[in-house]
Amino acid sequence: MDTLWIAATGTRAVLARQDIVANNLANVNTNGFRGSFAEFRALPVYGGVLPSNVYVAPDEPVADLRTGAINATGRALDVAIKGSGWLAVQAPDGGIAYTRNGQLQISSSGLLTTSDGHPVLGQDRLPITLPVLQEIQIGKDGTVAGIPAGGTSSASVVFNRLLLVDPPAKAVQRGDDGLFRVSGEAPEPDARVQLEAGALEGSNVNAVSTLIQMIENSRAFEVQTKLMHTVDQNAQAASQLLIVN
Repeated sequence: MDTLWIAATGTRAVLARQDIVANNLANVNTNGFRGSFAEFRALPVYGGVLPSNVYVAPDEPVADLRTGAINATGRALDVAIKGSGWLAVQAPDGGIAYTRNGQLQISSSGLLTTSDGHPVLGQDRLPITLPVLQEIQIGKDGTVAGIPAGGTSSASVVFNRLLLVDPPAKAVQRGDDGLFRVSGEAPEPDARVQLEAGALEGSNVNAVSTLIQMIENSRAFEVQTKLMHTVDQNAQAASQLLIVN
């Protein structure tokens, strides 16, 4: 039954990898999305005196932190991070999280949020609130300025500055909510992180290569299940031989 055990754990690993690839493909058009890689380990089976056989154990998916393509939109509230770096937002649990989604909006209460509703943080690590504006500009360094309603074109006021950070890639981890966190102390603002206003960064997932991965996973699953079926047939044949003898 060694072969059956190996095939069963292999099948489970392929299914886990397919889930990750399917999630990548589902977010191929999500602004600032970072794809994931599936990682596995071959571990021995312990029992008795010495370990025997091996099985496949899935590890936590690893985020692909490569940047996506930047596309111009012309919208004043759209910003794309050029190169490495992250935009700080308030997570649902109240903590600080990070995203590359620069599609910003202003709520009815004046709160600056991402398109998925996460409040954007300023340099003081507090959510940014804005008055009613007739015009808004976001600078390359994250400076948020604008003209209050009823003001003149020369009455531009600086209200806040986006909290932009660039922690080491190894310290960045994806959460279940799709936002990223940094292990250890919260990183300080990094003036080297620059924005491109009027543009959005797309997903870094390549649709064609992801579809190919899905096909490869399907074929690998078929191989594993056929192996399990063959083991079952061999076991049945062996049982018949024992009955005859």
